[in-house]
Amino acid sequence: MQMHLQKPDFKALSHRRPNPYGRGDMARSDDMRDLADTEALPKARGNTETGIPDLWNSLQLVLPDVQRHASSGAPLVDYHRDHPASKAFDLLRTRLVQALRQNGWNKIAVVAPTTGCGATFTAVNLALSLARVPGSRSVLIDLDQRAPGVAATMGIDGDWPIADFLSGRCETDEHVIRCSDTLALALNTKTNPDAAEQLHDDVTTAVLEDCMEELSPDVVLYDLPAMLEYDDMAAFLPQVDGVLLVTDGTRTTKAQIEECERILDGQTRLLGVVLNRGRSAPH
Repeated sequence: MQMHLQKPDFKALSHRRPNPYGRGDMARSDDMRDLADTEALPKARGNTETGIPDLWNSLQLVLPDVQRHASSGAPLVDYHRDHPASKAFDLLRTRLVQALRQNGWNKIAVVAPTTGCGATFTAVNLALSLARVPGSRSVLIDLDQRAPGVAATMGIDGDWPIADFLSGRCETDEHVIRCSDTLALALNTKTNPDAAEQLHDDVTTAVLEDCMEELSPDVVLYDLPAMLEYDDMAAFLPQVDGVLLVTDGTRTTKAQIEECERILDGQTRLLGVVLNRGRSAPH
């Protein structure tokens, strides 16, 4: 999926949900405090009760291809920090983390109604923004086995079949990598026609739960395929605390958003609607 870096319009929280800042308007980016100053991040890692070790620092370190993205203008705001989109993602990050901390949540699905709305673009850039918080830990898991894109977007080469990891055929430290001290990735490079069935499997649930216990992340983002085209998201709903719905201002319809809300109703929380490629207001 080819993306062009541009300033997206963001509605960080759905109009049906309260603003976690308790303010009617979005805070200006230059007024925001860094998340590291809002609340102390957890110091203890690993599960001391079960003896499960903290594997974070043992994960293979694989750096994204910065030069490739810097020269191509790929949509990674970490390499375009002066772009307005970078501040927009930082604002989305701040509002999201405030809501997660207030409610004790940390597992978030990033999904779009239809293919091409920018779910992977949003998930990757939100993960990079989260990773800039010192002392934090964020994990981005590419659960889109229909058209995986996180590895390509990050400029990371290699063979990363996530189906092997989800089925328990390989361990966490054999599949999950770190690209910095604060961001880990579970990549995917292979399509799987039985993806929804695998997400229903109790083995997948157990693998992901073990992975989270071993890594002790503050936030986990799951990139999933289009909600109205596949049933992967519906199969995975019991595993998430909430959903960020990514819409496209040039193609997503009101009816599609309402259908997504209907599917989520009573199953999990719609934490926000992200508007990508928003149409400019007429002058």
